[in-house]
Amino acid sequence: MSAADGASPSALIDARIAELGDWRGETLARIRALIHEALPDVTEAWKWRGVPTWERGGILCTGETYKAVVKMTFAKGASLADPARLFNASLDGNARRAIDWREGDVIDAVALKALIRAAAALNETKAR
Repeated sequence: MSAADGASPSALIDARIAELGDWRGETLARIRALIHEALPDVTEAWKWRGVPTWERGGILCTGETYKAVVKMTFAKGASLADPARLFNASLDGNARRAIDWREGDVIDAVALKALIRAAAALNETKAR
């Protein structure tokens, strides 16, 4: 299944989760659920030949999957407060920040949802 086949971004993300079939799929599904809990009106997108992306007023974050990590990259993460210190990757950039989730990591749902809401609020202020 691909965007070229006319599949919706949500269907493509569903397919990616199913195709992974391991802890990475479970982690991506959990992240996705938390994004939707934080922002019920979030838009799902499929960019750059296969990267799940969540948007509201611009890109909030991506959900890339690799062999050893599920990487959640926040497009404007360098501008976000991170009191729970979730960001643990891409810390040197001027714009992005990322969270690398490894097998067995516990997701702090409250902190992650706060970060997602902060990213949406930042997009909203930048849009004005």
